[in-house]
Amino acid sequence: MADLDQTLAVALKGYAWLPDLRRRAGGGPVRTRVMGQPAVGVCGAAAARFFYAPGNLERHTALPGLVVHTLFGAGAVHTLDGDDHLRRKALFTSLLSGDGIDRLAKIAGEEFDAAADGWRGGPPVRLFDESARVIARAVSRWVGMPLEDREIVTLARDCVAMVDGFATAGPRAARALVARRAQEHRLSKIISGVREKPLTTSPLSVIAHHSDDGTPLDPRVAAVELLNVIRPAIAVAWFVAFAAHAMDMWPRHQSRLRAGDDEYTLAFTHEVRRFYPFAPFLGGRATRDLFFHGEPIPAGTLVLLDVYGQNHDPELWTDPYRFDPDRFLDREIGEFDLIPQGGGDPRTGHRCPGEKITIALLGTLSRRLAALDHYLPPQDTGIDLSRIPARPRDRIRLVVPEHRMSAPVPAVSASRSPVSGES
Repeated sequence: MADLDQTLAVALKGYAWLPDLRRRAGGGPVRTRVMGQPAVGVCGAAAARFFYAPGNLERHTALPGLVVHTLFGAGAVHTLDGDDHLRRKALFTSLLSGDGIDRLAKIAGEEFDAAADGWRGGPPVRLFDESARVIARAVSRWVGMPLEDREIVTLARDCVAMVDGFATAGPRAARALVARRAQEHRLSKIISGVREKPLTTSPLSVIAHHSDDGTPLDPRVAAVELLNVIRPAIAVAWFVAFAAHAMDMWPRHQSRLRAGDDEYTLAFTHEVRRFYPFAPFLGGRATRDLFFHGEPIPAGTLVLLDVYGQNHDPELWTDPYRFDPDRFLDREIGEFDLIPQGGGDPRTGHRCPGEKITIALLGTLSRRLAALDHYLPPQDTGIDLSRIPARPRDRIRLVVPEHRMSAPVPAVSASRSPVSGES
């Protein structure tokens, strides 16, 4: 079975595909074929360390064209390797660290509060859609590109479409391609205008004036990289919906979040990212003949790191299919253990430098959601693991009665989050 091309099986089984394939093969490396190419599936902390070891794999030939042209954008940092990758990556590590992340989280909290005021006493709202708009408004302010309400709605919708369409060849992919084309065109004009002004410290200005080799990036490529700051932030809406799902399924977590304990909020954030599905696996291509756990991996072979399987690996996580934030209290997380956004050092490798933004935004919005008096009307909150990316079927509808939160809720700082997304 593993010798047959598994592309259709990936589409049908989604997140379960690679874990099931590995289980049938005994749990170790498993040979398969995807998109007509030989591949090896691997999982575990040692596999992640092998996957991210310098010189083992390259990314620019491993990413399917559909993923590049929907999710990342042509010419993006994700498509580079070697020195080119390091030079472009420095742009992101300089922007996505330090006090700026805390400022973004604070802005997002303010925007959530303002939006929640409009939900009170009204009809049910879809938390996923509202969160995407809240984050779009916050991240636009943060990068230095404040937008009108209609532009925020369009930006949120288009960035959601880019993420929602990366793993399918159907209508969702078509919407993603149209959305990316529109936003790249629009943002490239903004980039060109910013270049006519002196450099400032705003992320928009820094990206607009960035050069890899002394020559400013093509305006479209600069727009791609600006989207690679904005789009992943808006994608946190998936995790906010999952956080609401967890609070509904296990209400004790909501009451603990309401207490405002920073340690527990961070633990809850990590558990949402571990427990719920987002990236099913990551891919690279062997640059030379390799071996992993005795399995030969010839040069040119695709290597698939089973992210969903690793985040539910009983060797790493006790009772992995139980939602339990306490597992992260007083636990130091290794660079290759929790990998929803990649593994290794984000400064030098392909781990997402925006992971701290994800943690800060998710912690801030989860705590606010927990403090917001609301209830979920009857709805289907099941999560279809055959759909990539998965999300609650009804995107979590909630009702907010006509009264206010009892006290202001602080943002969650990113300063204590582990250094760790894939880029």
